[in-house]
Amino acid sequence: MRDVVEIGLSKSARRGYHLDDIAIVPTRRTRDVDDVSTNWQLDAYPFKIPCVAHPSDAIMSPATAVELGRLGGLGVLNVEGLWTRYADPSKILEELSGLDDDSHATKRLQEVYAEPIKPELIGERVKEIRDGGVTVAVRVSPQHTLALAPVILDAGVDLLVIQGTLVSAEHVSTTDEPLNLKEFIADLDLPVIVGGCTNYQTALHLMRTGAAGVIVGIGADEWSTTDRVLGIRVPMATAIADAADARRDYLDETGGRYVHIIADGNLQTSGDIAKALGCGADAVMVGEPLSRSESAPAGGAWWHSAASHPKLPRGSFGAAEESLGSLDKVLYGPSEDPDGVLNLFGGLRRAMAKCGYRDLKEFQKVGLVLDR
Repeated sequence: MRDVVEIGLSKSARRGYHLDDIAIVPTRRTRDVDDVSTNWQLDAYPFKIPCVAHPSDAIMSPATAVELGRLGGLGVLNVEGLWTRYADPSKILEELSGLDDDSHATKRLQEVYAEPIKPELIGERVKEIRDGGVTVAVRVSPQHTLALAPVILDAGVDLLVIQGTLVSAEHVSTTDEPLNLKEFIADLDLPVIVGGCTNYQTALHLMRTGAAGVIVGIGADEWSTTDRVLGIRVPMATAIADAADARRDYLDETGGRYVHIIADGNLQTSGDIAKALGCGADAVMVGEPLSRSESAPAGGAWWHSAASHPKLPRGSFGAAEESLGSLDKVLYGPSEDPDGVLNLFGGLRRAMAKCGYRDLKEFQKVGLVLDR
């Protein structure tokens, strides 16, 4: 039964829960950590860990996409980012890494992202990633998908991520021809990931487009301002669980077509990752934690893709922090930090082992408890 509360005489609201509001309940069995698998597969592409990088220029360059791929995750390059606007954005990234987290930083982001996208650079960046021998994934916004798709597809990507703050399968417009996701995906020969979304109905409709994966969440963390700018904030535990329910119904509807859920929102620690997967996600989209690695292109600074929007930025600029070590260390340790910000996926494996589960599919069945 849904937990509904009365806001006033004419309005009620569902109660939602953040990942911080819940905890994982172990079973009667424990398991050796070496017997636990964090392997994950999206369509024909296998991965060692359920880690998808947020397509922010702060953490994703062609080189870091290759590095993350070799370490077992999936790097996603933003084809509307600095790497497709400038032949060599390294000096701009170096400048951004030295900015403070104030209003000037937002203005500077808007200025550097005003440079037009150069289609020829898309092909060059895709080739750099492909030459690294890893799965090639790029992100494009729904608004620019139709215009940039021919260039992206000609470049030869493996996975296409169509991502905005919020994406629906029923976009209505009286001024522009809207992107018909179902028709667009049906014409492609490669898997498409779409999102974000925050509720059952939208998740189900996005699954019906033929998407291989659905991003759940709006990337909200302490630097996101979507809730303050748009008034939109859906707690992640509830959003993931609702999307998992939509997937269950979609499986019944289609006779077994499985759509992967990728959680994107305030995933800072290994415990956050474990709880997101326990709520029903197949993988997580990791952002700011990867900015702490020494290979992050912006030298420790952090910003969301929407932080540079020319008219309505929805993300604060996070000033550079000291590196915590290599990307390998962030993902796999060893860690000297007791708070779970290093060895993210080693922590996930240990959580699975403590609860007795041997793989990610089993772990989605873990019990949860409210602890707030």
